[in-house]
Amino acid sequence: MALLFKGKGTVGLDIGSSSVKLIELKPGKRKGYQLVNLGVASLPPEAIVDGALMNSSVVVEAIRSILGSLKLKTKDVATSISGHSVIIKKINLPVMTTEELEESIQWEAEQYIPFDINDVNIDFQILGTEESEAGQMGVLLVAAKKDMINDYTTVIQEAGLNSVVIDVDAFAVENMYEANYSLQPGEIVALVNMGASVININILKGGFPTFTRDISAGGSQYNEEIQKSLNIGFEEAERMKMAGKSEEEQALPQEISGIVESVSDSLSSEVQRSLDFFSATATEDKISKVILCGGCARTIGLDRAIADKSGYPVEVANPFNNIEVSPRAFDADYIANIAPATGVAVGLALRWAGDKK
Repeated sequence: MALLFKGKGTVGLDIGSSSVKLIELKPGKRKGYQLVNLGVASLPPEAIVDGALMNSSVVVEAIRSILGSLKLKTKDVATSISGHSVIIKKINLPVMTTEELEESIQWEAEQYIPFDINDVNIDFQILGTEESEAGQMGVLLVAAKKDMINDYTTVIQEAGLNSVVIDVDAFAVENMYEANYSLQPGEIVALVNMGASVININILKGGFPTFTRDISAGGSQYNEEIQKSLNIGFEEAERMKMAGKSEEEQALPQEISGIVESVSDSLSSEVQRSLDFFSATATEDKISKVILCGGCARTIGLDRAIADKSGYPVEVANPFNNIEVSPRAFDADYIANIAPATGVAVGLALRWAGDKK
């Protein structure tokens, strides 16, 4: 869901709290899309806090370092935001045309947005009338603080790129999922994107968002607990956390397995609470599965912990599941390793400025 600009095809730029990820796609030779460029650059802790850019110059340098290693065919990018400065609400309004809603959305939004209406950019998507009362339609309302949008567009411009789409993390993951997996009619799927400091939850029903929530928690808690327990630095904690790529290949180092298990239990409880809240408010709707992505998704045992807590099947997403990836241009092991963390970036790379999805 675009919040700001218009333009042409874009490169996906995910500015996350622990890393910047860039994805460029093009139409595939047979069908769908093909991966053209992929770049990742790490960010130091506290460079971004709850979506707010605390150290813009570091972010600019991270983007520039990626650009220096790639040959981009466009400078137009789609990026996304999340956190407390973004409000997403599903509301019911009297049935009206898109044009009529565009004229009245500012007034309608004032009733639901806890910010000064002059301080936010507003967008919406009409969801339909199927589940609404007679004469009503469902509308997804999105508001984002202008100062946060300006901060992101400024660093992108300073890095030498053009912002043409501002999306929301949860919706970018939705785009990725729809491009790579088939949704059954009426199927309810919970998309859980677990980043370093924010968990985005987007529950889809019949292909439309029906519940969204951002939780201020994430993978950085693993590092913090490992650092505290072993008295080591951030980078060493990150290395130890990711030492075991999969349960088949390698187990976690013994000294941190208990720490990781404890944090996974805590994070899965956060996810469970949101899924339980949805189930309590939509008693006739049953979640069929949880799709997990984000940099945190590769943590050993996290998917199992979420499955145990929630009672739902959990799958780790492959954002390249339906995207052609040339084995000559990209190392297969690297792609498999990095894939779950690219959910937002892939979803953004699928955007065209001016579209409404």
